[in-house]
Amino acid sequence: MNICGPFDPDFSELPATLPVFPLSGALLLPRGHLPLNIFEPRYLNMTIDALGRNRMIGMVQPRHSDSADDNMSAAKAPPPELFKTGCVGRISAFSETDDGRFLITLTGVCRFDISRELPLSEGGYRLVECDYSRWRGDLNNSISAKDQPLNRTRLQSALDAYFAHHSLRSCWDTISDTDDEMLVTAIAMGCQLDPLEKQALLECPSLYDRGDMLTTLLEMACHPQPSKAAGN
Repeated sequence: MNICGPFDPDFSELPATLPVFPLSGALLLPRGHLPLNIFEPRYLNMTIDALGRNRMIGMVQPRHSDSADDNMSAAKAPPPELFKTGCVGRISAFSETDDGRFLITLTGVCRFDISRELPLSEGGYRLVECDYSRWRGDLNNSISAKDQPLNRTRLQSALDAYFAHHSLRSCWDTISDTDDEMLVTAIAMGCQLDPLEKQALLECPSLYDRGDMLTTLLEMACHPQPSKAAGN
């Protein structure tokens, strides 16, 4: 099944350079939807510039979740190192607030690898050169008969246990009728997972791999490792 929409770019239309929004713990996957509250000046500039060009922004995590990327730290130290893989998001919805913020929604388009980082833009945000070759298949949302099926039974059990562990109401009834890709995408983007775990999910080569890893991470989250006893 191929469900590319009328606004989805072809491979040749993906930009060679992208503004990037470094945000720890934020996961954007192809065809996923990520709402963002934009308020810092450099990222307001980034959003305005993207809206005037191709509406595309790269979401990428800093390698260390405690790394700061604000104006104060930028004046004193180099910007935090980024993971080499991110995901292009197309601004598919936006609104302005009375206090000068943008509320935007990014729709995931295609993953990318950072070839190199460029000098800061005039607007103060970071720019990178992109290599999409490893992720070209993201633009073709097709699952062939030879692909391994998602183990929905195991995933449901893991998700139910995860929600019970966090004293939350299971959302399986709401999302169970979606196709495999959107099911895994919704759970992966919505659950509170460690930034390194989210990066690992982003870089999974196939839907089956992502579904299997997601299920394992949910199972592990319900059985946290015990802290080391004193004297050990």
